[in-house]
Amino acid sequence: MRQVLIYPGEDGYWIAECPSLPGCISQGETKETAIQNIREAIELYIEALEDDGLGVPEDHMNALLVAL
Repeated sequence: MRQVLIYPGEDGYWIAECPSLPGCISQGETKETAIQNIREAIELYIEALEDDGLGVPEDHMNALLVAL
């Protein structure tokens, strides 16, 4: 299980990223599509790490929402 950040991009698409996997970012026209796409990106990212014999980082992000 991984924590994912989802937020609107400047181009009208939704951006989804997984902070515990640096550079693992995707997008979609809707939130639902962005979620589907980041799930696939996470799977492929982890598969590539394992294929290269590298360790998979643990998901240990603590999120805090701050209203400004």
